[in-house]
Amino acid sequence: DVLMHAICDAVLGALGQGDIGSFFPPSEPQWKDAPSRIFLEKAAELVAKADGKIVNIDATLIAEAPKILPHVPAMKVAVAQALYISPDQVGIKATTNELLGFLGREEGMASMAVAGVNLPD
Repeated sequence: DVLMHAICDAVLGALGQGDIGSFFPPSEPQWKDAPSRIFLEKAAELVAKADGKIVNIDATLIAEAPKILPHVPAMKVAVAQALYISPDQVGIKATTNELLGFLGREEGMASMAVAGVNLPD
């Protein structure tokens, strides 16, 4: 979820829009506990409505555990399918927080993402 949320925010940001919470408020029943894939699909639809095209996604997951590398291929496919792009257009990396803070204590995960989106002039 944390990775898909960061990617969704990146796509919305590339459109000059608000964040995931402003588009899909968890206070609204249809978004509460919704699968994160839905948010990515909706973000991709917004890009299409703007006559845009998602060029690439570059995302980093920050966590001490579990080890992410074995899951990267499946994660790339899941993200690509939700965004209607090729897995070759999705980069997913993982790093740790060097045992610092709540991430280092394995109390959570964080993610950062950038979305390259071509929009008409």
